[in-house]
Amino acid sequence: MTRVVLLGSPPGPISPPPPGGQPALPADITLKSLPGAPSAYDRLLAQAAALDPEPTTIARPLHVPAYRRPHGRVVASPDIAGDLRALADLVEGLEDNLLILPADSLVHDELIYQLTKAKRGAIALVVREQREEADENAPPQEEEMVPIEEAEPEIGQKAIEGLPQRTRIGRSRIVSVGTAYHAVTRPNAALLGPLHLHQRHLPTLAEVARELADMAHLFGPEDDVTELVVLGLVRRGVSVGRRGRRDLFFRRIRSQAEADEALVEMAGYDEDRARLNNAVKGADGFFTTFFVSTYSRFIARWAARRGLTPNQVTLISIALGLLSAGAFATGTRWGAVAGALLIYFAFVFDCVDGQLARYARKFGVLGAWLDATFDRFKEYAVFVGLAVGATVSGQFGDGESIWTLALIALALQSVKHLLDFSFGAANRRKAPVPLPTLDLTVADDRPLREALEQRRASRNTGVRGLLKLWTKAGKFRPIHWARKMIVFPIGERFAAIAITAAFFDPRVTFLTLIIWGSVAAVYTLTGRFLRSLA
Repeated sequence: MTRVVLLGSPPGPISPPPPGGQPALPADITLKSLPGAPSAYDRLLAQAAALDPEPTTIARPLHVPAYRRPHGRVVASPDIAGDLRALADLVEGLEDNLLILPADSLVHDELIYQLTKAKRGAIALVVREQREEADENAPPQEEEMVPIEEAEPEIGQKAIEGLPQRTRIGRSRIVSVGTAYHAVTRPNAALLGPLHLHQRHLPTLAEVARELADMAHLFGPEDDVTELVVLGLVRRGVSVGRRGRRDLFFRRIRSQAEADEALVEMAGYDEDRARLNNAVKGADGFFTTFFVSTYSRFIARWAARRGLTPNQVTLISIALGLLSAGAFATGTRWGAVAGALLIYFAFVFDCVDGQLARYARKFGVLGAWLDATFDRFKEYAVFVGLAVGATVSGQFGDGESIWTLALIALALQSVKHLLDFSFGAANRRKAPVPLPTLDLTVADDRPLREALEQRRASRNTGVRGLLKLWTKAGKFRPIHWARKMIVFPIGERFAAIAITAAFFDPRVTFLTLIIWGSVAAVYTLTGRFLRSLA
């Protein structure tokens, strides 16, 4: 389960206040265009209740009555120091993951889901600085001419959506965070407020929250609890990932006028399409990405709307795989063509079952086991069907040579799968390399950045440097897809079987599997050996 904490006391805006003066409470803002016209707080509370039956709201004593509801609880806090101490008390000894949300959030359900299901142990929602198009006739800006290595830390005065731009983000994570006291080197983003933490990081959260509470006199009215918590986590060496809104909606609303405007904007987003796109794995191979997932996601949505379960789709995939093996076993040309089409659609439905599970959010141990086990079963059944068909056709004498090739292909894939599993298990037990730390009382983030640079330099030498260079090469699309294909993933294997069996004969199919599989095994083993040494 994920525990949810709602922050009911938003920071004072660093940008001009909203029309009408002081920000309104989310409990007093009505979402007029939504069914039932709920308040912004009631809608968010309902979203939180889907994760946590008793979400907790931290609010100022004066506002506690406005936030009180039949379910959930409200904790009174007099100031930001109290907010931090209340948060520390809430997570002390907690054995669940934690989601922190500002109570003035207007957010899609799917965005909450993606944050809570992210693989990162800590992830925050950010908005990046929008750079204006450069004017060719304008003189170059001085700050852009200074390399970041030489830039001076600053207390960022810019604002994005009313929030301080005091965060420095890198390619995948938050590098540094500033406050009214803590200077940050060239901030390029703002923290929007949502933060998800794995339970292993909660003891660190409790520790830094209490330490920051003792420093509260150094902070300004615009400093946010989430901003302070992320500052503490980063300085304690926690890798906090960053995520943008992408094709989903999030906005912090401070007045009825802002809420009305935000609802119009949110109506322009297709949340269901984003949910469907998110159901497709981003790390799929070339064949799966361009020849299956382009339409299989719509089959998954069709299946979800008709009540089909992922396990039922898995059974369809298994049945098609067995029919394919049977068609190959006939030893005829039409049997080979039919077998090729059937194995292709067996793979399509193999993709659909996972996409359906992610779209409909129906996960189970049985389904995961069926999917992993019967992928191999279908593949090996097709090997047998091809070998039987070659023997029945009489093209290859008694078929002994074909059976030998089939056994070699089967053994090669079995060993490869065993190595994949064992390396994955060993890699999960490997402790991550710790990030540099910096005391919270240090106002300047340069020591942290210098330590990060030294860490980066040390990791760019020897085997680590070679691996990093190869990783960077992946930004070129041809190399990216070549790397995906060379490891011979299941999509490429099923495509190789279908194409070679339909146009050639089983011997060509097995030779293709053996040669490509051998290249994949050498490439994979080399990479894993180097990673083991790094």
